[in-house]
Amino acid sequence: MVAKTALVLVLSAACIAADAAAAGQLGDFPVRPMRIIVPFPAGDSVDMVTRIIGHELAEAAGQQVVVENRPGALGSIGTELVARATADGHTLLMANNPLVVRPALFDKLPFNVLRDFTPVSLVAAVPFVLVLHPSVPAVSVQKLIAYAKARPGELNYASSRRGSNLHVAAELFKSFAGINIVRVPYRGGGPALMALVRGEAQVGFLAVVAVSAHVRAGRMRALGVTSAERSVALPGVPTFAEAGVPGYEFSSWYGVLAPAETPAHRVAALNGHLRNAAYQSDVADRLSRQGAEIIISSPEEFARHLRAEIVNWEKLVAESGLR
Repeated sequence: MVAKTALVLVLSAACIAADAAAAGQLGDFPVRPMRIIVPFPAGDSVDMVTRIIGHELAEAAGQQVVVENRPGALGSIGTELVARATADGHTLLMANNPLVVRPALFDKLPFNVLRDFTPVSLVAAVPFVLVLHPSVPAVSVQKLIAYAKARPGELNYASSRRGSNLHVAAELFKSFAGINIVRVPYRGGGPALMALVRGEAQVGFLAVVAVSAHVRAGRMRALGVTSAERSVALPGVPTFAEAGVPGYEFSSWYGVLAPAETPAHRVAALNGHLRNAAYQSDVADRLSRQGAEIIISSPEEFARHLRAEIVNWEKLVAESGLR
């Protein structure tokens, strides 16, 4: 099975050239401070990207931007908060892959992704990296697979809640490689990361943006990045294909959504402000150094992306037995 989830997004020439058109729609919105809800704990990769973007968004929009962490229930608490918020464009959600994975895993959710939200823009894409605590004596992806096969059930991996990127990436890898490593759930990506640093967990799939500093400091060993190309943040770490394990790819996207029925002119203004914020040179440099790639889309492109991702994950979850 090819364990792969890709950004099904093609930025059109019209979107790339949208700066001038968007500039005419920015007007005087927003009219008061905005808040971006991050439905995960502080220190999570979503939180890190949001804070980098949020700082420049405040400058671009001319209003304070408050990043507010509302973790719990695999992001459902913070996500539902935005779904039920006033649809005036001042309360936003920074979402990632679990938003579209959850419908494939759970029968009942307190929100409907396509009904309860208005897509504003994709913001970034971030590959994941397979990392180990240094106590695990494997120095390549192939050697880790061989080590795990010789010791079924002895290794564990750091995860967050069911359906999270950390969980899905690892379970897809287990299925792909035919190995048995035990899931140890934590309350979020930040706690899972620290469990790996402390040696409580041995293996993990974490966003490059979250682990690059720890890898460079020697606190964990990186075996392979899950993207088709090497990460700028970890140029010495091979891709899975280069490591002799072709076919496995996994990346996370980040995107901003507003409550459903947010006025179209405000969505257009928010999209323009995000575009202006994201393409500031220091933002691009900071995100690139952390392993993130800026991807600003139109609201319509983001909506198409969400619909395609929901279909893709329904198929992938069914094929892999994740449910």
